Amino acid sequence: MTITKAAGYTEVLEKNKPKASIVIDGANGQILWEENAELVREPASISKMMTVFLVFDAIKDGKLSLDTEIVATEKDQKISQLYAISNNKIVSGVAYPVRELLKMVIVPSSNVATVMLANAVSDNDAGLFINTMNEKAQKIGMKNTTFYNCSGASATSFEGLYKPEGFDPNGSNTSTARDLATMVFFLLKEHPEVLDFTNQAEVTAMKGTPYEETFETYNYSLPGAKYAFEGVDGLKTGSGPSSAFNYIATAKRGDTRLIEVILGVGDWSDQDGEYYRHPFGNALLKKAFDEYEYRLLLPKGQQKIEGKTIQLDQDFYGVVKKNEEPKLALQDKQVVLANKKEQLTEKMPRLSLNYQTVKTDQAKKEQLPATSNSFTSIQKKNYLLPGIFAVLGIVLLFFPTKKNVFSRRKRSSKKRGRTMVKVAGTACLLVALLLFIMTLL
Repeated sequence: MTITKAAGYTEVLEKNKPKASIVIDGANGQILWEENAELVREPASISKMMTVFLVFDAIKDGKLSLDTEIVATEKDQKISQLYAISNNKIVSGVAYPVRELLKMVIVPSSNVATVMLANAVSDNDAGLFINTMNEKAQKIGMKNTTFYNCSGASATSFEGLYKPEGFDPNGSNTSTARDLATMVFFLLKEHPEVLDFTNQAEVTAMKGTPYEETFETYNYSLPGAKYAFEGVDGLKTGSGPSSAFNYIATAKRGDTRLIEVILGVGDWSDQDGEYYRHPFGNALLKKAFDEYEYRLLLPKGQQKIEGKTIQLDQDFYGVVKKNEEPKLALQDKQVVLANKKEQLTEKMPRLSLNYQTVKTDQAKKEQLPATSNSFTSIQKKNYLLPGIFAVLGIVLLFFPTKKNVFSRRKRSSKKRGRTMVKVAGTACLLVALLLFIMTLL
């Protein structure tokens, strides 16, 4: 309550406070806030997002596409006319593209559209689809979640028109804030395109056809809605007599994405609970955005950690508290964030980055091949030889100019000797020049 009122929502009442809530970072699933996050609750129509998850899985696997058309059956039309559960108009014989059915599931929370998509994924085997939902939940780490139906409405609510074989028709889906945050985390990681269907306060389905319908969102935190909160771009609400009012939201500001789950706001007897939930959710998002940010923890290149010089091939990013220095450590050949928050499950991406050890200069010198030393010696010798020949050439050139170099008795050969010495001196200088040029090449 203190957090919500501090955010400016002074009208909130204690009796409407959420029974459970959680806020995580969208990068690595660190828990930034939680209260009763392990409390088992009925998620109601939030369950539909697991069906959406499996639809996007089927699209990724090539079984479906957004343009795949699903022809409505007589049974589908009858389900659409059940007004005790949320629905929209579906007409038998009409082909509905998957993308249009997704709009119907996410915004008006259509139960018939959810069943149609589930049947398309499972080849009309309702029981098989529920098994797949539960298997997916276990696979991604939703340890306290059980599905009995594809939409959050019990099978009996469909008045015999929807019967998942092998599941209690009176069974209600159950989960926790922590598990639902896990579901959203992996949905956004694996299928970020889902946000294209969740980010609008108003959508039109089957536009330009006789079956066109326009729907307004129940997620009042979206831009343009009553409790619009900057950065919110999804996801889904859910409510019911046993669950009260719930919603899952995600928001992005700058490079920081957050995910939150709000469960059990208000009471079903007061239908304004669909509004009450959003001030609580917005306040928690504000608190998290005020305190945390996704930022560069360590740039790529050479770094020194724990007295060890390492090489990073890429920048290391993560969500940390603002104005707090990240504490980095080396562990299992990785740089890790030592002061990270608890993560949702062990299946979350680690806050770590692989590194290579950089050897010291001394170690590098010691490991130089022997041929390198030989080459250095050769270089020194190559510089010495031109010098020797140059000195010799100069001596020979000037030597004949000295007096009494030849005996008077050999005066006749003096001229010839002087010429030969000069030739030798010149040759030495040429050799010296040639050797010097070779050392430069």
